[in-house]
Amino acid sequence: MRKFYIGILFSSQQGVKMVDFSRIRQKISKYDSEREKLIKQARVVLRASKQLIYSVHRDDLKSAASILAGLQKEKGLLDRISRHDPRMRYEGSYSEANQEYVEAVSYYHMTADDKIPSITQLKVTEQDYLLGICDLTGELTRKAIALASKGRYAETERIKKLVEDIFGEFLKFDLRGGLLRKKVDSVKYNLVKLEDVMYDIKVKGKSK
Repeated sequence: MRKFYIGILFSSQQGVKMVDFSRIRQKISKYDSEREKLIKQARVVLRASKQLIYSVHRDDLKSAASILAGLQKEKGLLDRISRHDPRMRYEGSYSEANQEYVEAVSYYHMTADDKIPSITQLKVTEQDYLLGICDLTGELTRKAIALASKGRYAETERIKKLVEDIFGEFLKFDLRGGLLRKKVDSVKYNLVKLEDVMYDIKVKGKSK
């Protein structure tokens, strides 16, 4: 009789385990499904962000404003998808899209309004905000070089000063490695390029 009850108990425990496996499979399947939606929407945000940057480089702020409005809607949809599971906010595709979004929107507002949006306005993590600002300096450097080629030296100098200020803020962080440290090194490289541009401008000015 004792063996009979033990057998029933063991069978019951096995049944519970099977139910657990079934629930786990369902949760994983649901997460994978939502993750695919996240990846797809992240690509939309990435593409729109690049289009915004391109329009700003072309000084087509009217088109850029229209692209920005659409981009913000797409970013809102991406954020809603990410709320299905806290783990989604750590997905690489989500982070990459947020970084590109920070870079693009900041570049637009720096050109149109002469200001960089705050992290609160952009609604991203601290890490993605900082990485996006690092990438912003690359776009600013390209713009400064283009301005210098047109003889707009005062604007070039102003951008150089901004990148210098951004780099100065990053120097206040205790960065010991990782992606952010590498991105900050790229900010330093951009600043050196701008310093070289300004040096060449001054040399040319003296030679005249």
